[in-house]
Amino acid sequence: MSLHIGDTAPDFTADSTIGEISLHEWAGDSWVFFFSHPADFTPVCTTEMGRTAQLADQFAARNTKPLGLSTDTAAEHLKWISDVNETQHTSLQFPIVADPDLKIAKLYDMIHPEESETAAVRSVFIIDPDKKLRLTMTYPMNVGRNFDEILRVIDALQLSDAKNIATPADWNPGKKVIIPPSIKNDEAKTLFPQGWDELRPYLRLTDVT
Repeated sequence: MSLHIGDTAPDFTADSTIGEISLHEWAGDSWVFFFSHPADFTPVCTTEMGRTAQLADQFAARNTKPLGLSTDTAAEHLKWISDVNETQHTSLQFPIVADPDLKIAKLYDMIHPEESETAAVRSVFIIDPDKKLRLTMTYPMNVGRNFDEILRVIDALQLSDAKNIATPADWNPGKKVIIPPSIKNDEAKTLFPQGWDELRPYLRLTDVT
């Protein structure tokens, strides 16, 4: 199944490390950082699970719930969490979904046969409170994710929703943002009374708080 930005994230019910969960119900009014892993008890995955746990407060501050997945059982996940906590010096609290039959991995197109027929690649799905897919990223099995980037794109998506703006290359919170070309100057004066720098008629930069 091919998923696109703007699609409704497919719902599913599955076993997890906190018991059975249904994605849409579990997500509630929160954003979701849904990310897959090739397998439990593997090195890159262990560091990524640990980093997510270490960033629990950062995700909570963004009203975002992490949700992991690999194609192992919940029992295996629970055993693995002890290794994650010990080696990464953290306490993993977010759920990890069990997917031994590959049902969810196939639903979300996480199985890339040139990488593996049975293990999920490192997929990222950012899902908003309306259950819409807002961002997707896919990493190969041997490359760990950049969690600074994951937090950055959540910030960018949330600010864009709140302020009706776009973000330029390498944007980080506190930097100038872009007024979209669809907003004409008359409307922009109301939306952005602080004014803007017009580099070109289509490229207007402004500050937001």
